[in-house]
Amino acid sequence: MAVVNFRTDGPAERALAELTADGSSVSDAIRQALVDAVRLRRREQMRRESLEAANDPADLAESRQILKELDELRAW
Repeated sequence: MAVVNFRTDGPAERALAELTADGSSVSDAIRQALVDAVRLRRREQMRRESLEAANDPADLAESRQILKELDELRAW
């Protein structure tokens, strides 16, 4: 396990104070913040990709075609 040292600034100190207010250690708070940051980054990437797909005319046309074909296969 790597040991990382970093220099905090005012905003980082305030963030650490908030994240450790529940009694969490600084190390636990930083570890969780890193995991949360990656999760948020991935969600934002998925959101951007879904918006791109939703606004892609070719993708929309293909989706409409598939829905039409599936509708024709419906039993009732």
